[in-house]
Amino acid sequence: MKILDSNIIIYASQPDFAFLRPLLIDPDSCASEITRLEVLGFHQFDEKASSWFVAVFSQIRLLPVDKAVIDKAISLRQQRKMGVGDAINAATALLHQAELHTRNTKDFAWIPALKLVNPILLH
Repeated sequence: MKILDSNIIIYASQPDFAFLRPLLIDPDSCASEITRLEVLGFHQFDEKASSWFVAVFSQIRLLPVDKAVIDKAISLRQQRKMGVGDAINAATALLHQAELHTRNTKDFAWIPALKLVNPILLH
């Protein structure tokens, strides 16, 4: 399973990063509900971009932010300063034993059990 961070979904919308788009339709890819919030809640997208992201999130499998995810995210945040979205994405990936696909691998490198992939470097 691949969990896509918000930055990967946002980059995929840009022509220079179109090579990321197959990740969005890969049946093995999913995203946390926090990623949907981060992306769709961004206030500076125009209507075309917003529509594109709504379409992405209507197709990709979304994983809930449940008590287990919150508890794991709390544990991560108690260990080191990190944003709520990053903590929830890392917790979700850990609990699902999934890879976290993100451009910001250095933000998560301190979590030894977390499998990180930067798909931009793979291109």
